[in-house]
Amino acid sequence: MSESLQVTTPAEHVRLLTLHRPERRNALDLATIEALVTTLRELDADDDVRAIVLTGSDPAFSAGLDLAEVGSGVIDLEAIGERGDDPWVVLQQVATPTIAAVNGAAVTGGLELVLDCDLAIASDAARFADTHGRVGIHPSGGLTVLLPRFVGRRAALGMSLTGRFVDAEEALTMGLVNAVVAHDQLLDAAVATAVAITEADQRILAAILATYRAVDGLQLDEALVTERERAFEVRVDADAVEARRAAIIARGSGLTKG
Repeated sequence: MSESLQVTTPAEHVRLLTLHRPERRNALDLATIEALVTTLRELDADDDVRAIVLTGSDPAFSAGLDLAEVGSGVIDLEAIGERGDDPWVVLQQVATPTIAAVNGAAVTGGLELVLDCDLAIASDAARFADTHGRVGIHPSGGLTVLLPRFVGRRAALGMSLTGRFVDAEEALTMGLVNAVVAHDQLLDAAVATAVAITEADQRILAAILATYRAVDGLQLDEALVTERERAFEVRVDADAVEARRAAIIARGSGLTKG
């Protein structure tokens, strides 16, 4: 395992991955790319892991690719792309729910990591930018597809064509992130979200996440038919539903007291 990727267990069934190259603003060198790909695949195959949180060591989330290694030829983008061995593709493929805990600047490839996660929670110190055009690298981690789906075409083009930075509150308004919290509360909020995921019916949760991905981009009528077809393929366990219903009622009652 690379020293630039730290793996911890902040809660049962949850893994926290921390990009740890703070002196390089957590830019992804080849060693970190390989470690992140391997770790994501291993965790996705581990039945004990039900949610993955991805963050960076302060002060940044990730500056994207390490341009020094790209410029020197250490990172061969075409070769990595042909193999499909990059963390952006793997994040798009893993069945385990992923949460980006954006602690600072998420730029270019770092922004794509955020887009490729299922959920995103931002620190109030977070900033987002697409500087592909400025550094001279075409996006390949999903940016031109996912960014306009989250924020709209105009807003996405505004970021990509100018390279401007978007702060956390604007990112929330745009729909780029799910929530913004105080910087010192970020990991607690992200882990709490992950724990909530682990408490759900994992079989159904996996099917729901897969359906979200399957219907993404389909025409409305086709998407609705696809959802119903996939729903009828998942057997309903009546006893389990009743037990979970009772647990939800009990939890709701507890939340309204005191």
